Amino acid sequence: MSACKRLLYFVKHRSLWTHVRRNVTTWSPVGAAFNAKSVRRPDLFEKSGLFGVPELSCPAGFQAATKAALKNTELLVQRACSCPSGVETVDSFDQLSDGLCKVADLADFVKVAHPDAAFREAAEKTCIEIGTVVEKLNTNVELCKSLKNLLGNPDIVAQLDPDTRRVAELFMFDFEISGIHLDDKLRKEAVALHVNLLDLNNEFLVSSHMPNRIARSAIPEHLHLHFASEGSFIQVGGLHADSPDDLVREIAYRIYLYPNADLMGCLEELLKCRYKLAKLVGYESYGHRALKGTMAKTPAKDFKMMGDMKKKLNPRNSVIYVLCLVRYNIEPSLYSPYLSLGACMEGLNNLFSQLYGVSLMSEHPSAGEVWSEDVRKLAVVHETEGLLGYIYCDFFHRSDKPHQDCHFTIRGGRWCQETGQYQLPVVVLMLSLPHATKSAPTLLTPGMMENLFHEMGHAMHSMLGRTRYQHVTGTRCATDFAEVPSILMEYFATDYRVISQFARHYETGQPLPESMVARLCESKKVCGAADTQLQIFYAVLDQIYHSKPQNRSTTEILKEMQQKFYGLPYTPNTAWQLRFSHLIGYGAKYYSYLMSRAVASMVWRQCFVQDPLNREMGERYRREMLAHGGAKEPMLMVEGMLQRRPTIEDFVDALVSELNPNFETFIMDSES
Repeated sequence: MSACKRLLYFVKHRSLWTHVRRNVTTWSPVGAAFNAKSVRRPDLFEKSGLFGVPELSCPAGFQAATKAALKNTELLVQRACSCPSGVETVDSFDQLSDGLCKVADLADFVKVAHPDAAFREAAEKTCIEIGTVVEKLNTNVELCKSLKNLLGNPDIVAQLDPDTRRVAELFMFDFEISGIHLDDKLRKEAVALHVNLLDLNNEFLVSSHMPNRIARSAIPEHLHLHFASEGSFIQVGGLHADSPDDLVREIAYRIYLYPNADLMGCLEELLKCRYKLAKLVGYESYGHRALKGTMAKTPAKDFKMMGDMKKKLNPRNSVIYVLCLVRYNIEPSLYSPYLSLGACMEGLNNLFSQLYGVSLMSEHPSAGEVWSEDVRKLAVVHETEGLLGYIYCDFFHRSDKPHQDCHFTIRGGRWCQETGQYQLPVVVLMLSLPHATKSAPTLLTPGMMENLFHEMGHAMHSMLGRTRYQHVTGTRCATDFAEVPSILMEYFATDYRVISQFARHYETGQPLPESMVARLCESKKVCGAADTQLQIFYAVLDQIYHSKPQNRSTTEILKEMQQKFYGLPYTPNTAWQLRFSHLIGYGAKYYSYLMSRAVASMVWRQCFVQDPLNREMGERYRREMLAHGGAKEPMLMVEGMLQRRPTIEDFVDALVSELNPNFETFIMDSES
């Protein structure tokens, strides 16, 4: 059915998103795919497992997939240890990494997102089993020796292309931080610590997303509809920060952040274990171990950036949020009718087409390929290069689904010597958007729209990279560079020249007024000072947690750091750190968001602010930054794009300068 016929059908039958009016909104195929309810056709012959992996048609399939991956691992280890030193050695290492990652990364997603507990449990077992093997491989002396023989021979190294040499060095770096230099006894201790950390990481990650509950009688009856019910209890699974009701936000904050003794113990044990591992393998702290190989390099540089920024931020920003609402009237409900999910997806499609020559095309998944009927599948197609990869869009709220917006790599791209073809990347974008209603499609707040653009930035990083090696594909790069493409997308999401191409009222088709976009942008800049100070607090807290042991509770540390680095006081009987799930993936590296925002700010102002739809600049951005993944030093990619090498002072100035002018103007306007 064409988009127009589909639209007429829904109008005739009391459309999901439009009433019968003279100016009826029409949608492109990608817009219609997200603004219409998903209709699953019965597939009699198309049968598949999750993501098209045949074994994963049932939970038991994880065991079979794991067994096959580990068998292949044994063969590749033998090959890597016996082949002549050279490119073949690095290829073997990368195939080894790819074979394990294709199962482990998929399982890593399924264990937190699949609605079936049996699938989640099977995936969790796979993560632990493969994770244990990886830690053992990272301390495999024979495997390391083959890489040392390669890197220790200047003649062989001179013949390697830059990407192959860097990947070889990155694999050696993995050996070094895992304690390959230790004696047998200490190496075994390092492996045991790694394995223990796998369990602790998983326990904290899963528990940090679990809802808290409170007796229904403890909450005013008229507010029950804002929360999920469980018998005589109310479940609170998030902060409800977008709710216009003050009491709803306060209840959510106090209940969702209420301390959990078991989770508190898990976090404190996790931090102790990380410190012990870092000391064992020769680092001053876990922070020093984590930051080696990043743009910051050391915690000292990280702290310098945080301190410099704190000094430059206006101290009066604690009252900004309320003033900003009064001054700019940015009530989300005023914007949402113009920001249907379908319209936003059309906007992304148009943007990528103009910048990169890339289109998003909706595809119908096979039976069993997706884990929920409302998951959409997109093929990413380049105008001359053809199919680049697939994005699975798990966008809608459901029970037991984490509330955090995330990007997951399911399969990394790489050139396959064995087949002579490029292995196409596969990713999942996970959001928690409201479902469509009988009278309207899914409508986004400005914050939701910005998050969608952010996560799609990660996805396009994965799609547009064309690295030879899977180990460095897409977002597999330095953590403080990985957020640059996603944060840069936030600038596009608030530029009227971009927004005007897609933001239109879902009923009338009227465009979002430019004045409303201007108010939104001004409010973001004003509130940005408070948000930046909050991010500094998070980053400093993360660094303190991963420095030397503090001999006090994580809550006491949080309270002190909040007093020093954030303008709002600590709320008694809360433990926000227990919901700080980024401590797992971004442990000691949460500063990355600020570092990446500084780089993104510089790229935006220097390269895109004059014309955000400039194809020539889009191609340069892909060539200099997106294409390399982690195959190039991050600072060299930044230097290539900006044509200069920025300093820490440049990073600080980039962040603060875009806040100060409007910030000061707003204060004067408000006080007068």
